[in-house]
Amino acid sequence: MKKLFVMLMAIVTAVAMLCAGCGGDKKAAPSKEAPKAKILRVATEPSFAPFEFQKEGSKEFTGFDIDLIKALGTKAGYKVEVSNMGFDALIPALQAGNIDVAIAGMTITDERKKVVDFTAPYYNAGLIVVVHKDNNTIKGFKDLANKKLAVQIGTTGEKQAHKVPGAKVTAFNTNVEATMELKTGGAEAVINDRPVAEYFLATGGGDKFAKTVGDVLEAEQYGIAVKKGNKELLDALNKALADAKKDGTYDKIYKTWFGAAK
Repeated sequence: MKKLFVMLMAIVTAVAMLCAGCGGDKKAAPSKEAPKAKILRVATEPSFAPFEFQKEGSKEFTGFDIDLIKALGTKAGYKVEVSNMGFDALIPALQAGNIDVAIAGMTITDERKKVVDFTAPYYNAGLIVVVHKDNNTIKGFKDLANKKLAVQIGTTGEKQAHKVPGAKVTAFNTNVEATMELKTGGAEAVINDRPVAEYFLATGGGDKFAKTVGDVLEAEQYGIAVKKGNKELLDALNKALADAKKDGTYDKIYKTWFGAAK
């Protein structure tokens, strides 16, 4: 009996060792985790409604530019992350590589094209004068000489204001601050992008104290800015923009913010 017991134990031990050896030869199953989407770091200056602004009571950004860049990012295979940045800090951030894209109602100019690359234009705009609704002496750009003007820093509106003879120009960090300067009487006029001014008057309560006057000055085109020389990203965004215009995505976004397809 003792010998039989010893033999049984030896057999059990051998089988156990054999099973352990078989298990050790098995390779771990390959991971089926989906590859992570590429991140597109986008910065904007969210005080430029209807192009970019923050939802009331929320930290989320919304607007025409935000909807557009998210749509283009999706088409190009990116996960879009949007951050808040002062307008005058956008180009330096691109140059430093801290962000990939700047979209903020940014006019394509020869000066800016020296330091960043722009996509094809995605919006046609222009400058217009905003005055207090009781002001009947300023009827357009020709009447701005020697007046107190409020503008947003780093914009083409500021550049234009400095061309006005004798004008006292005050630049603010945001478009909202410039407009409030008009409301409180600190400025006699604001030079702003037409669609932004008209949206403010129509939906932001601006019609209670302000109005636009005169003709639109200088047709301008907005572009999406990327770091100089980033051809791969520029080509991807241009293709996505062309596709968005072709398949109706652009018109749908445009209608959401401006009431009709472009």
